[in-house]
Amino acid sequence: MDVTSLYREELFTDRKVGAIRRLVPVRADGMNDPERPALFIGQAEIMTNMGPVPLSFEIEATTLEQAVAGFAGAAAVAIERTVQQIQELRRQQASQLVVPQGGMPNLGPGGAGRGGGKIQIP
Repeated sequence: MDVTSLYREELFTDRKVGAIRRLVPVRADGMNDPERPALFIGQAEIMTNMGPVPLSFEIEATTLEQAVAGFAGAAAVAIERTVQQIQELRRQQASQLVVPQGGMPNLGPGGAGRGGGKIQIP
């Protein structure tokens, strides 16, 4: 572990929408490190047809009160980004070619055994 990047984690939740993790910077002896700012990380879940998808996102804030106020906006951005990533994965999955392991038969002029090679996808 990097002794110069240690944080103490505190968890806050409303038990309805999600949670906020406050990461408080600490020194190797466990005392607060006032030289570095605290970080706020929001956590929530969205339901999809494949089940719940966990979200984790940074919230720009310097206090817990600001983090709570900024939770909804940061969550909306994270949801949009996740939806776009899921759509991109679906597009990639739909565009993949499936070729039988033995390759494709020669369907060109002259029938089997003449001309061209076989398409092979590793």
